[in-house]
Amino acid sequence: MRPRHTAPAALLLPFTLLLAACGGASRADGGGGSDSGTDGKGSLTLNVGDQKGGSEALLRAAGELDDLPYKIKWSTFTSGPPLLEAVNAGAVDVGAVGNTPPVFAAAAKSKIKVIAGTHSRSDGEAILVKKDSPLKRPAQLKGKSIAVAQGSSANYQLVASLKKAGLSPKDVTLTYLQPADALAAFTRGKVDAWAVWDPYTSQALDQADARVLTTGQGVVNGLSFQVAAPAALDDKKKAAALKDYTDRLRRAQNWVFKHPDVWAKAWAKETGLPEKVALDAVKRTRGTAVAVAVDKRAIASEQQIVDTFAKLKLIPRSFAFGEFVDPRFNGDLPPSSTAPRTYGKAR
Repeated sequence: MRPRHTAPAALLLPFTLLLAACGGASRADGGGGSDSGTDGKGSLTLNVGDQKGGSEALLRAAGELDDLPYKIKWSTFTSGPPLLEAVNAGAVDVGAVGNTPPVFAAAAKSKIKVIAGTHSRSDGEAILVKKDSPLKRPAQLKGKSIAVAQGSSANYQLVASLKKAGLSPKDVTLTYLQPADALAAFTRGKVDAWAVWDPYTSQALDQADARVLTTGQGVVNGLSFQVAAPAALDDKKKAAALKDYTDRLRRAQNWVFKHPDVWAKAWAKETGLPEKVALDAVKRTRGTAVAVAVDKRAIASEQQIVDTFAKLKLIPRSFAFGEFVDPRFNGDLPPSSTAPRTYGKAR
């Protein structure tokens, strides 16, 4: 029998700090936003929803907040769902989330529009087990307990991985937990597996005696999005600022790929992650992102998530995801199927 022990406080703290620092993040329920400062100058203010260690930290590290011709008022949220609630309410003009929160928001008929996307590797989207676990293949999860954040990208990755293995959610016991609680349950042996995303994946592998059972590579779409308020898009000046903002994010992402060590240090300082874990997450997933068009293929891929969750009754209705997309900023961006960058074999 595996000994029951609590997760070290030093491990739990960064996980708590990082509850929403997943660009995608964005993948867990949580509370509302808090003001976290303003950048830029000028009469126009763009209200941007962010998550700890997210867009603001990325743009600042890449120098993309220098000489900003408009103001950005930052509001920090614990995760994607409350950020999108703020977009729906008009309190935020734009914010970054993963591939699943827009599905839940749109199912609730929120006033949102997906305006930009990135495509990353999905090695960090993983189902983890303990190193001494007898589980070797996803098919062996039948009858086992799995921790996952409900409505998260990990939730979809888990469902898709089970389906690939010939299983359904009914064949396992799902324990819906946020990452910090899931970590504690995983560490104590209260669950047999944990479906999660980077940087939690990298931290668990480094510090929680975990190993990867399977990843989302080839199973999930690897997309993350910028989601805007329709009212902001209808304002010509704000729409121009949104275009500039997404361009800056694209350049910052290019910078990250070329300077993974510099970004990992900045990200670690912002979030409390150990630098090694931050660098592992950058090279496994976060630095691999490439800006892509929100095109028909991206919409069709998201529609699969809609249809899957509707069938499982995890969302109240099915709908056409394309109705919640505004493609005006696609420009000459490559298609959403463009391969993510890579630093070589994932660690």
